[in-house]
Amino acid sequence: MNKVIIVTGASSGIGKETAFALAEMGHRVYDFSRRDFADEKIEHIKVDVTNEENVIAATKEVYEKEGRIDIVINCAGYGISGAVEFTETSDAKRQFDVNFFGTVNVNKAVIPYMRKQKCGRIVNISSVAAVAHIPFQTYYSASKAALESYTNALANEVRAFNISVTAIAPGDICTDFTTARQKSFDGDDVYEGRILRSVSGMEKDEKNGMSPRKAAEYIAKISLQKTVKPVYAIGAQYKLLSVLCKVFPCSIRNRIVGMLYAR
Repeated sequence: MNKVIIVTGASSGIGKETAFALAEMGHRVYDFSRRDFADEKIEHIKVDVTNEENVIAATKEVYEKEGRIDIVINCAGYGISGAVEFTETSDAKRQFDVNFFGTVNVNKAVIPYMRKQKCGRIVNISSVAAVAHIPFQTYYSASKAALESYTNALANEVRAFNISVTAIAPGDICTDFTTARQKSFDGDDVYEGRILRSVSGMEKDEKNGMSPRKAAEYIAKISLQKTVKPVYAIGAQYKLLSVLCKVFPCSIRNRIVGMLYAR
């Protein structure tokens, strides 16, 4: 049976490719994003996920039109980089408002409908940075780590209503997420060039990373399968990295990540 699916942040990047992949399978896909987006395959509703009232109204609109909401995929997000010491607290809070609380707002709006219909699937897009904590991307890493903890706890809360919750963690993906990152090199002289080297190396990896379509096909597959695990990583190397980050002692894991991104 074709599903009614909400994808947040579907006007660009992984969200856009995920929405297209699902629409091409014949599913009814709604995009929640701030940017105007027009395509005959996808129904766009202008939504700021950080605005709870906006999210509630848009979710109600979908439910009243379709009579159900089967799946929500939370792709909306962005990144900031820079040294913690020189990052404005307001910028750090904005990072959490979008990446974490934006997802919270959407899920809070859809759960009552899923509970009423006694079924549903929530997919939260995380990052390998949730377990491989990236220096000079501290707040991004922290927002994704919070999202994975939230996902695991929420899964146990709503399981009795036949609602399943999972997080999917991409690694390096070649999208406009890289160019959209809000970068700050304040204090790079104090840090002896490590901020610039870290961010530049990371962005080089992203530009040479997996295609967004391939990542989207994996997200679509997990979103539609009968049962899900709490967390998935996209790609063999990132699945291995996620396992190693959980197996290695924190001191060893942090030293390895530091050697890669804080030299």
